[in-house]
Amino acid sequence: MLFLWLTAPVLLTASPTLAAPPKAETEKTVQEVTVTGQSRDGLRVEADRRSYGISGDLQTATGSIGDALRNVPSLSVDVQGNVSLRGDPNVTIMVDGQPSGQFRGEGRASALQNLPADQFERVEVITTPSAEFRPDGSGIINLISKKARKPGYSGTVRGTYGSEARYTAGASGGYNSGKFSFSGDASIRRDPQKFHQPESRVGLDVVGLPGRSDYISDTVGDGHMYTARGAVDYDLDAKTRIGLEVRANRMEIEGDVFEQDVGRNAAGAILRLYDRLGEADLTRSNGAATATYRRKFTGDSDLSLSLRLERTDLDNGVRTRVATRLPLPAGFYENIQTATRLDELELKADYVRPFESGAKLKVGADLARQNYDAAFLGLRGPAPGSLVGLPGFTNQYRYDFVSPGAYATYEQGFGKLTVLTGLRLQAVDIDIRQVTTGERFGQNRLNVYPSLHLGYRLNDEQQVSLAFSRRINRSYPDDLNPFRVYVDQSNVRQGNPDLQPLKMNSYEAAWQFRKGPTYYLATLYYRDSRDVPTDVFTDIGGGVLLRTKENLGERKAGGLELVANGKITPKLTYNVSGNVFWNEIDAGELGFTGKRSDLSLGGRGSLNFQITPKDFVQATGNAVGAQLTAQGRVEPFGFLNLGYRHRFTNDLSLTVTAQDVLKTSPYVIVVDTPELRMRRRTEYNMRAVFIGLTWTFGGEGKRPKDPGFDFGGGPPGG
Repeated sequence: MLFLWLTAPVLLTASPTLAAPPKAETEKTVQEVTVTGQSRDGLRVEADRRSYGISGDLQTATGSIGDALRNVPSLSVDVQGNVSLRGDPNVTIMVDGQPSGQFRGEGRASALQNLPADQFERVEVITTPSAEFRPDGSGIINLISKKARKPGYSGTVRGTYGSEARYTAGASGGYNSGKFSFSGDASIRRDPQKFHQPESRVGLDVVGLPGRSDYISDTVGDGHMYTARGAVDYDLDAKTRIGLEVRANRMEIEGDVFEQDVGRNAAGAILRLYDRLGEADLTRSNGAATATYRRKFTGDSDLSLSLRLERTDLDNGVRTRVATRLPLPAGFYENIQTATRLDELELKADYVRPFESGAKLKVGADLARQNYDAAFLGLRGPAPGSLVGLPGFTNQYRYDFVSPGAYATYEQGFGKLTVLTGLRLQAVDIDIRQVTTGERFGQNRLNVYPSLHLGYRLNDEQQVSLAFSRRINRSYPDDLNPFRVYVDQSNVRQGNPDLQPLKMNSYEAAWQFRKGPTYYLATLYYRDSRDVPTDVFTDIGGGVLLRTKENLGERKAGGLELVANGKITPKLTYNVSGNVFWNEIDAGELGFTGKRSDLSLGGRGSLNFQITPKDFVQATGNAVGAQLTAQGRVEPFGFLNLGYRHRFTNDLSLTVTAQDVLKTSPYVIVVDTPELRMRRRTEYNMRAVFIGLTWTFGGEGKRPKDPGFDFGGGPPGG
């Protein structure tokens, strides 16, 4: 049976290595990745993760990977593309088991919103990673690319057109001969960018009376994403495999911006009024190459080596004319430029040694290095041709990071009980240089990160598990830059070089039931965090808002997550999940008294209806409840998406989807402190309709039936 792993003591015997699909389904010569659970379109559950097939989600066929992640349990994605794992945004995003610079820093949210989802077939969610993984982030999201599996050649050509002239075009293909395999894809995506952001602030003026500021920002532009990937694997002999993968993507966003700020005193009289009109552009390029070597030895032990090199460049420019009406009529021009480069190197070595008793030992070592350079340039003048540099706006900054680590995990079965325990040692050396001011800061430490996973089989259908993991999360380099960076007339930001990394202990207890197409999962989780970095907003006068980072004293969070999946009728299936989330913040170090806590509800669901063998309808929705922040809250938001697919032949299909049907996606953040009250609303043109065509060719054997978006219950109408 497909859920055989629930009935035998091999629950934790699959290697904890992040999923890397094998070359061919029948090949067993080189380090085969054992898959537990369902086929690639369903749910896989292993010791420390759950893996969801997304190829049957109709939003995957036409939308971005951010759209697809909204339909994955435990995850939420707001209108700007910011992803959270059970309410925690400090999550690490990987691609095929490798960290990716495109999902770090300023452009991370935009990358999620623009990267086509149809390049990926699965999403792994790792809420309590074992010691095998580097301890960075509250958890891990691993995006698994589509790869060639069947012998021979295969490929897909796809195209999508939607509202406001949105479009996606791409092709993917692969070849597998047994000893040699190749897979690759390329795509282009156009996505118009429209943001409307009204904001109101009430703060104390210089004499302690409340003053009000109303700020509006509108952006209308065009976004393009270009992606390409190629991967080859070659078996030197029956026990040795080498591989190479190269990825590249480029995101370009250009647009027109308009801003207006109106400042009033306590009596309501206008004291400040300005308009800012101009254009902005953002370009982000990312390229990575990964080389791998795998060797299998006697007794099924194996050695894996990998080397990854990656570079991410970001250029952001804003050219505007500022027209001040009050207090004195005036006008000037600005040109604000930002350029950053992140170079990364990662070396990894893993050795797995299984024993005849069924136990397994895994040891490994890794070295990560990051070099980050940033340059900020501010120009201002009475005319576009006479701009001069502003010392207070211009600075250079460098961040160097070196982190070697080593780990060991040991797995052993004791009848119905299976234990996976691990320990990681991680050293960190950070050098921060504010080149313009000459300031220099550093951090150097060695930490220990234990993990423990227990699984117990109750019977053929039921399983319980316990898990513990210690994690850490380091801030992005820009958050450590002490120089005050100009954003616009109403906003500045400043990093904090003394910012400490977040330290977190994560605990989970889960029960799961699986029988035929029915799957239930209940998970209790608790996270105890300290030194939590958080955004702090301060009104520094003159209608200017300063955003900085500070460490909270501590934060405790927990909740209950429920997942259910099954069939209502032979043609109608459901997938639902819900989350009750409790959050407590001790912000005493930020000047607050006492602790603040709240209870939040969230959920998502999908109905899949196989009307006929060729016609499939899907409705998906999710809702995210209010979330507590250090100085206020984030208000609830949600999405409702609809989809229809008609299959003309086994190789050609038409897909029609509608996103944000009810237009419930605006993102609202509220700050409520004695000194400042702020409400900022962000609206994005998410509502859209798409029509897409997909043609699949090649491959040997009968093509499998398309599933619905499946969390473990099998394809609809099966």
